[in-house]
Amino acid sequence: MKFYELCKKRYSVRKYLDKEVSRELIEKCVEAARIAPSAENVQPWRFLIVDNKETLKLLKEKAFSGIYRATRWANSAPVIIVILARPDLFANKIGSTIQGINYYLIDIGIATEHLVLQATELNLGTCWIGWFNVKGVRKALKIPKKYKIVGLLTLGYFEYNENLSRKRRKALNEIMFYNKVGK
Repeated sequence: MKFYELCKKRYSVRKYLDKEVSRELIEKCVEAARIAPSAENVQPWRFLIVDNKETLKLLKEKAFSGIYRATRWANSAPVIIVILARPDLFANKIGSTIQGINYYLIDIGIATEHLVLQATELNLGTCWIGWFNVKGVRKALKIPKKYKIVGLLTLGYFEYNENLSRKRRKALNEIMFYNKVGK
């Protein structure tokens, strides 16, 4: 698939088929993330794959209850990937203090987008979730404090909806400027 077509095909999937995703396909997706670039080649990303039904059930109960119920649509996902960060002292902590930018989040965004686009090419759907109970996830999965929980990513088979992949996007001239910032 041509890259631009792949980008146009990808959208956030919120309804999954009840179909298992093979670990071979999951590993292809994570491999695409693994080769992403990062500041100072720190590679701060870690991906905790949750595909065991009992563990998934516990994770979903802890992540999507109470004020986080808006994301309970994720209960249909056969795989949830917990996106973790392991920031480096120099590139991430000192660099972010001086520049005011958390570079590890940029790095993780790049790596996760690699994963998402690989999934799309494999006809798997994904959706990045930022609204979930972080403490509940940490406790349910016994994630050590040395890892920051950055987000969750659903993964699974879905029925492709061409209309959803055609969401309105701003025009190029609204988001791009040459040589000086426009209106």
